[in-house]
Amino acid sequence: MEAVWRLVDERPVVIFSKSSCCVSHSLKQLITSYGANPTVYELDEIPNGREVERGLQSMGCKPSVPAVFIGQKLVGGSNEVISLQVRGKLVPMLMEAGAIWVWNRTSSTA
Repeated sequence: MEAVWRLVDERPVVIFSKSSCCVSHSLKQLITSYGANPTVYELDEIPNGREVERGLQSMGCKPSVPAVFIGQKLVGGSNEVISLQVRGKLVPMLMEAGAIWVWNRTSSTA
């Protein structure tokens, strides 16, 4: 677990992923669409990926990826992030973490 916390420390948004995971890719796209620049760790490409994956699993991430941390807090996987987005809580959370500073919701009505 310590390996996970070292990677998350002092970063507003961290996504643990695997390069072949399409769900992880979708979450990265969602978060970057708001202007955030998440730190992404591809567990199948970093030297201590297996150790980090075991740490994520011990924290309750099952499956281990995607795992999203916002403001050094474990948000969870895709279900939790999408739920935050649907309830309108993802942007405020990103703002509070300092991942984005301004959010201008555009309206489709003229």
